[in-house]
Amino acid sequence: RVKRGWVWNQFFVVEEYTGTEPLYVGKIHSDSDEGDGSIKYTISGEGAGTIFLIDEITGDIHATERLDREQKTFYTLRAQARDRQTDQLLEPESEFIIKVQDINDSEPRFLEGPYIGSVAELSPVGTSVMQVMASDADDPTYGSSARVVYSVLEGEQHFTVDSKTGVIRTAVADLDRETQDRYEVVIRATDMAGQLGGLSGSTTVTIVVTDVNDNPPRFPQKMYQFSIVETAPVGTAIGRVKAEDSDVGENTDMTYQVKDEEGVEMFKVTTDSNTQEAIIMVQKPLDYESKKVHTVVVEALNKFVDPRFMDLGTFRDQTIVRVSVMDVDEPPEFRPLSNLMEVQEDAHVGSLVGVVTALDPDTANHPVRYAIDRSTDTERIFDIDASTGAIVTGKVLDRETAGWHNITVLAMEEDNHSQVSRASLRIRILDVNDNPPELATPYEAAVCEDAKPGQLIQTVSVVDRDEPQSGHRFYFTLAPEAINNRHFSLLDIKDNTAAVHTQRMGFNRQEQDVYLLPILVVDSGPPALSSTGTLTIRVCGCDSTGAIQSCNSTAYVVTATLSPGALIALLVCVLILVVLVLLILTLKRHHKSHLTTEDDEDMRDNVIKYNDEGGGEQDTEAYDMSALRSLYDFSEIKGGDGGGGLGEGGLSINPASKLHTLPQWVQSPDLDFSMFRDYICKKVELADGDLSVPPYDSFQTYAFEGSDSPVPSLSSINTWSSGSEQDFSFLGGWGPRFRQLAALY
Repeated sequence: RVKRGWVWNQFFVVEEYTGTEPLYVGKIHSDSDEGDGSIKYTISGEGAGTIFLIDEITGDIHATERLDREQKTFYTLRAQARDRQTDQLLEPESEFIIKVQDINDSEPRFLEGPYIGSVAELSPVGTSVMQVMASDADDPTYGSSARVVYSVLEGEQHFTVDSKTGVIRTAVADLDRETQDRYEVVIRATDMAGQLGGLSGSTTVTIVVTDVNDNPPRFPQKMYQFSIVETAPVGTAIGRVKAEDSDVGENTDMTYQVKDEEGVEMFKVTTDSNTQEAIIMVQKPLDYESKKVHTVVVEALNKFVDPRFMDLGTFRDQTIVRVSVMDVDEPPEFRPLSNLMEVQEDAHVGSLVGVVTALDPDTANHPVRYAIDRSTDTERIFDIDASTGAIVTGKVLDRETAGWHNITVLAMEEDNHSQVSRASLRIRILDVNDNPPELATPYEAAVCEDAKPGQLIQTVSVVDRDEPQSGHRFYFTLAPEAINNRHFSLLDIKDNTAAVHTQRMGFNRQEQDVYLLPILVVDSGPPALSSTGTLTIRVCGCDSTGAIQSCNSTAYVVTATLSPGALIALLVCVLILVVLVLLILTLKRHHKSHLTTEDDEDMRDNVIKYNDEGGGEQDTEAYDMSALRSLYDFSEIKGGDGGGGLGEGGLSINPASKLHTLPQWVQSPDLDFSMFRDYICKKVELADGDLSVPPYDSFQTYAFEGSDSPVPSLSSINTWSSGSEQDFSFLGGWGPRFRQLAALY
């Protein structure tokens, strides 16, 4: 038995159908259909019922709308065959596809535009510039609708395009950026492989011609003229020139240089990196009187030269710059200028040191006057002749005080003192032997009592403030009064030092413990000068190794005793010291007599002297009030426990308390302090009226703490017992300063 099923072929529909009737697509049919109309055909899916309609009886499918393959290439639908009476499926539902058949209805399009490319000028023929590509929406698998070829519509005289790849290339080798720096080239793309009837699209490609260094710099003028005053300082800009270059970018960077020998010496050229201009500047001082016009050859050359174009010619150019120097009134000039002069230090006042000369460089050649800038010679050691420029000494010179003098000499026009020139002058003071040599230090040496003859005890050297050109040479010998001494000898070592040796065996410091050895030192002159120095030699006791143990200090001259003049000076000094001591003692006694105005027997006259400044009313530490409080013992008052009492005449004191009991303070409401108040007021009046007493800045007011104090005494050695076993008799041996303390205890 043969299985029944669907019967149909592949369905196609042509796009862009423009007919008025529906377009027949195809027919679906079941092999069970006997043609009696009992089967009903239906479709469902994409476009069913709208784009595609089916005849229910015959199964014919028609397209009712205009289709575009570029929007949708195929449609998927499902077919059903049903019994018309029962609506039951007679065949299983089956899927089928309707393909939209392509026609050449889309032209090529350039989707990546606008296109901008570049190529260097003077590039060889065939140099690739860039590539363009066009896209065709038609079906590339069906026919030639999507096969695109390229061609040049505009600009074909300079560029070509590959018909298959779209690569644009140069057609000529003489592209010149300076002539035309960009080109607009129109490229066309045609489908159907360029056959007749094919569709086409076009785009415009902008091609920029980039620069190469193919043009040398050129000066617009062959000569430039500038002027400048002759006093212009070195580095002054005279003017600017610029060479033109048709290139752009770094190809226009250039450097300038001076080519002629004269210009190189007087002028220099730098390049302004921003404007590429040559800046001509003064390199040496100009002088109108020497040369009024200078001619300078300036050359410009490219900084970056492309070797491919060296055959086009030299990439440099030259021009002439003419510089005119303008005359101005200039100050005098020192000629020849020598800044060093010398003069002997013993030259007399008014001696010639040297001559300076200055001339007016101007054509008028005005007379010149000279002066010394006194701010550089405040002591007026030198003078100058205003007309001749002769420098002479104005004061006595001393090389040892100042060996060099730096002064400034002024030269000015006689009729115009504003035109002033200055010259620094160094004057060297040449040395003259006018200072005697001296021992380097006040030498002191020691010799052991058991020294042997010929023993070295000291090496001496000298100093000399002079500086002879041939160097120092000193000669040593003992002074005439010491030549015949039997104790020491002097040896000149010939190297500007001398050695002192012992000349006898042993010394006795009990007989003489100090020797003063005069040494005569002479320099080499001329003239030869000398001085005498003294070497102090002490006789000392030494141990067995020669180490010094002890020395005495009584001095004896090697040859003679003190001179009468020295003795008189010594006595005068002693007399002055005695007078000073007596004067000090007298002043102290006079001062003490003023302070002692009260009766010595009055125990209350306890004046405490202190040298520190008071601290004001709040200071309760500077003065010890216990000195007043401890004079009497107030513990036994009349009406107390016996032993004493107040009488009409004053205060009675228990002798036992006075000797053995420390004074204590117990405040009583009936106690009268008028006695203390009167005493202190009297002291104040005496101090105010005594001009010899130092003016203390304040008197302290002290009060007692009050009654019922839990601490009856502030003394650390207090005792309440009048029969104490303590014995204070030892205080009597402490001297007069503690006499009052001993009496209290």
